Amino acid sequence: MADHYEVLGLDRQASADEIKKAYRRLARELHPDVNPSSDAAERFKQVTHAYDVLSDPQQRQQYDLGGSGGFGGASGFGGFGDIFETFFGGGQQQRGPRSRRERGQDALLRVEVELDEIIFGTNRQIEVDTAILCSTCEGSCCSPGTSPQTCDICRGSGQIQRTVRSLLGNVMTSSPCGTCRGYGTVIPSPCPTCAGQGRVRARRAIPVDIPAGVDTGVRIQLPGQGEVGPAGGPNGDLYLEIKVATHETFSRSGDDLLATVEVQMADAILGTTVTLPALDGDVPVEIKPGTQSAEIITIKERGITRLRGSGRGDLKIGVQVVTPVRLNNKETELIRQFASSRRPVPPQFATFQQGIFSKLRDRFLNL
Repeated sequence: MADHYEVLGLDRQASADEIKKAYRRLARELHPDVNPSSDAAERFKQVTHAYDVLSDPQQRQQYDLGGSGGFGGASGFGGFGDIFETFFGGGQQQRGPRSRRERGQDALLRVEVELDEIIFGTNRQIEVDTAILCSTCEGSCCSPGTSPQTCDICRGSGQIQRTVRSLLGNVMTSSPCGTCRGYGTVIPSPCPTCAGQGRVRARRAIPVDIPAGVDTGVRIQLPGQGEVGPAGGPNGDLYLEIKVATHETFSRSGDDLLATVEVQMADAILGTTVTLPALDGDVPVEIKPGTQSAEIITIKERGITRLRGSGRGDLKIGVQVVTPVRLNNKETELIRQFASSRRPVPPQFATFQQGIFSKLRDRFLNL
């Protein structure tokens, strides 16, 4: 862990007022609301921790003596575990300078698709606001014609070695260099376009294949289409979360499509064929004589293509029989005659009953 004085850019004889001023200056520079980079967030934590220790006289005295709470703090040891790591090589201590190139973050984007687009799948151009490689420095973070320089403090190692006092005597330990932040190099002339980040934010279009059968909540992974990393590091992944838009006529049940058709009462009695404008073309729907309200007519293989497997779901159509609510006197009389004709009648009245039936059909078809 870095030396607290070095983190604040002070020597060990700094006064309390100098410590406070150094902290305020660095906090204004590194606060996440001002500097959103991951490096700044990490340094802000180190600066805050260093100030917490050095601004308290008792903690500062313990720290200057080689420990915090009796067993070394940021200057060398945080407990017995750090002592054993120093002597016996435990832990995962970083060796050598770290790379400026890091993998970019993954991104999540919600995409709304229409119901007809998922029957057979579709292709989209998705607009994404993300980090891309800086075209000026191409990820080097330096102004054109310049390059990173070896750090004069750590001489390119990225680490600072120091001797600290502990319960076991003087111990040699190392920590990331506060000048180059462990990179081993410094950038004397940062790229003016990306401010030394090696990447800029921009909007770009990405072609996306949306497979057939996807449903709301399904996530599609696009490897390498997320943000480019700092200093031109590899891209993260982009995840698309699908939302299927509501349709005014059709709804979905698994791989099946559901719809409702309205038929006149005479058509339900006599039978007819109606045309349903489906999502992939017109569908003729046969209404058999005597069809009742709420009956379901199933048309095979006219639903949604299955996401996994082969074939399609079905189109299921619910029938709603429309009953007339406003009848004139003649229509009312026809209904009464029809009702009477439905009662058992002698065979000699069969011809009369068929005549009433034909009149009803002609009348209702013209309502």
